Amino acid sequence: MNVETLQTSQGTTISGPLLITPRAFGDDRGWFFESWNQTRFNEAVGQSVEFSQDNHSRSIQGVLRGLHYQLAPEPQAKLVRSSVGSVFDVAIDIRQTSPTCGQWVGAVLSAENKAQLWIPEGFAHGFLTLSAVAEVQYKARGFWNKACERAIRWDDPSLAIDWPQAELNGTAISLSDKDAEAPDFLSAKAAGDLFP
Repeated sequence: MNVETLQTSQGTTISGPLLITPRAFGDDRGWFFESWNQTRFNEAVGQSVEFSQDNHSRSIQGVLRGLHYQLAPEPQAKLVRSSVGSVFDVAIDIRQTSPTCGQWVGAVLSAENKAQLWIPEGFAHGFLTLSAVAEVQYKARGFWNKACERAIRWDDPSLAIDWPQAELNGTAISLSDKDAEAPDFLSAKAAGDLFP
């Protein structure tokens, strides 16, 4: 498998998130790839990771989910991939002591490229559905816990996430009520809702 660190649009490397692309073996009959291997994954991220749950979502074009995260005592790390269609997936550093706090990285995850994004604890996560339909699957370390759940507004100008809206060909962004009402980054910080 290929493991890459990601850079912000300004060329800064953010420590933590990794783009992991498994090696696929194919011929005219189809393809095979190993989507998960505990030993290889642990080697790639440099720690032993035990996942608690698997999640699977289906979204139509223009659906934007995020920017979501969980605080202690149940923070979540995620390994995200798209098994149908394509999404633009982002991770935002919300660790206040990090030199890259408030910066983001993003990558296209698709059924075609088979890439996966590792998002450790301390990051908010979201994705925009680029294809007509996309199915996103992710492994989570840490269980979902409503009391720990938080969100940051997807279009916060201080984050300046470069969502590829041009690829939607005029389809409007579609949000859940919860995501539409999420606070901006500075409000989340003022409320004590970021990582130390």
